[in-house]
Order: sequence, then C-alpha cells, then structure tokens
Amino acid sequence: MKVLILPGDGIGPEIVAQARKVLEVLKNDGLDLELQEAPLGGAAYDQYGSPYPEFTQNLAREADAILLGAVGGPQYDTLDRPLRPERGLLAIRKDLGLFANLRPAILYPELANASTLKPEVVSGLDILIVRELTGDIYFGQPRGIRVNEAGEREGFNTMLYAESEIRRIGHVAFQAAQKRGKKLCSVDKANVLETTEFWKEIMTDMAKEYPDVELSHMLVDNAAMQLVKAPKQFDVVVTGNIFGDILSDEASMLTGSIGMLPSASLDVNNKGLYEPSHGSAPDIAGKDIANPLATILSVAMMLRYTFNNEAAAQRVENAVKKVLAQGLRTADIFEAGTTKVGCSAMGDAVVAAL
Repeated sequence: MKVLILPGDGIGPEIVAQARKVLEVLKNDGLDLELQEAPLGGAAYDQYGSPYPEFTQNLAREADAILLGAVGGPQYDTLDRPLRPERGLLAIRKDLGLFANLRPAILYPELANASTLKPEVVSGLDILIVRELTGDIYFGQPRGIRVNEAGEREGFNTMLYAESEIRRIGHVAFQAAQKRGKKLCSVDKANVLETTEFWKEIMTDMAKEYPDVELSHMLVDNAAMQLVKAPKQFDVVVTGNIFGDILSDEASMLTGSIGMLPSASLDVNNKGLYEPSHGSAPDIAGKDIANPLATILSVAMMLRYTFNNEAAAQRVENAVKKVLAQGLRTADIFEAGTTKVGCSAMGDAVVAAL
C-alpha cells in the first residue's frame, strides 16, 4: 500500500512527523506500507517554482493514499495567484478527483470542558459533515477580476453544480447515514440561490433510493445557528463546497480545538487524501507546540476508508483516547489539572499507547 506524505508548510512538517511515527509502528507490526515523501504548496514552490509540481503529481497519481500536513504562509501572499500554496491544494483535489470530503466532529469526553460551549450542549457530540469538494463557486467558470462597463473594477465568481456532481456526493452522504444514525441533513440556500434550489431538488429525489434514511433540509444560515444552539440534533450533514468549508470549521470548535479534527477527501474508488482540518499556523511553526492529534486521527481515517482496515483504524483511535485519558494535552486543549506537552511528546505518547 503506497502512502505519499506531503508535509507542506508551517506546522505541517511537525505534525506529519508525528503521524509518520504511527505509520512506522503499524508498518513494523506487519502492515504492508510503502512510504514516500514529496513537497506541496509553498515548499513545492520554493523547490520547483510550482505549488503542485510534476514530481509531486506523478507520485500522487501512483499512491493509494496521501497524508498531507497543511499549506500556506504569509511569505507567499505576494505571489501571483496561480503560484500560491493554496492553489496546489485545489489542484491536487481536482487532479485526483477527490470530490467527497468527510469531516467528523467528535467530542472526546475528556475534552468536554475545552469547548467554548457548555458541556451539556456538546457532550456526546458525533457529527459527520460530507462536503462536495471539486465543484461550486471555488471551481466555477467564469471567474476573475475585471473592469465593468461603468469603468469600475469588480470581482466575480460562478456558483455551478451539475446534476451528476450532486448525485455523486449525495450517494456518499446517504450511504454514510445508513452506517450511522440514519439521519441526513442537506444544507442549502434554496430561498436565494438557484444552484442550491437545484441541489435541494436532486437530494429530495435521491431520498427515494434510501427509504431507511430520514432526509431533512436546512438553510445554511440556520444550520450555522443550530450548530451552536443544538449541535447534537445532527448526525450526517451534506452540503456544497463553500458552505461545507465554513460549517465544518464551525463544527470543529464544538470539539474544543480544530487541532482535534481529521478529514478525508475521497475519489470514486476511495483513494483518499487525508489531512487535519486546520491550516498551517505559521505563527507557531517551529515551536513544537502544535497539536498532532488531528493528523494522527487522519491516519485512522486512511486505514478505515482507503485500506478498509477497521481494526488498525480503531487501534490508532484508541491510542489517542488513551493519551487523552492520561491527561496529556497540547497547548490548544490544555486546562488546569492536565499535563501540557509539546507536539513531538504527544506523538511519542501515542506511539507508546500503540
């Protein structure tokens, strides 16, 4: 099983190094893994002059799964837009057809007090957000910045979804709901945007194929409010690219820290790119204080979704639970009565628990 590791920028190399320790343990225990490494984002621009160079493309296409740290940094903000690190991330998603982004938001009992919401509101939280990843306003054409007929500069983007794109992500979401609580909430803005009115129409039609799943619809502004007001009402949420981007980050804070949230981006054959939901955090890069647990939990998602190895996935997740139960915390989840540790020490603790 070929795994391509893309450390990326900022804290990416630090957190990926801890996840790699976990992969090495599994490899030593008999899991047939071949690990390779390549640059993406700013690191790739520095080395190759492109955020997604041909060298990385070739390895990514050959890999069975990809583990990514994070991309971006202020030193790249003045580059032309096609050369910026974030374009490398969009490019690899598009190149590999990674259309389905799965972001679980799970609150571990030990972190109930780390959330900014009251424990009684978030205790027991277990949400899965299914985000369409290769369409919508992020990829729609035409787009750009131009001068209009009145001589004024304006920016423009196109929100666009084809029926096949909606049905493809719909199947992923309905099938995920079948394996969980059999509740699916489709989030749209059908009262204003024709694109999402069409989305709602297709999701409603697809519900006929999944009679065991209870489908509901919610406007995105209400969904944002309900995630804070009563988040445990949700089981699986499915939505488009831009809404999913925003809502999944909001959901992450229900769990106490975005440093706890893994994610998976899958193609039609479950080949996946696995990464923490957070960014490159350049302000803390190199300080050994980042939380590597989201990246380690992304390894668990890799084992589950791409390699279909539930036992190994649970082994990694149980190691994380054990470390939290021991009271070890990185700075983002630290509270009185627990022990603050750095990024590498947290990785070592997970390895010891394994």
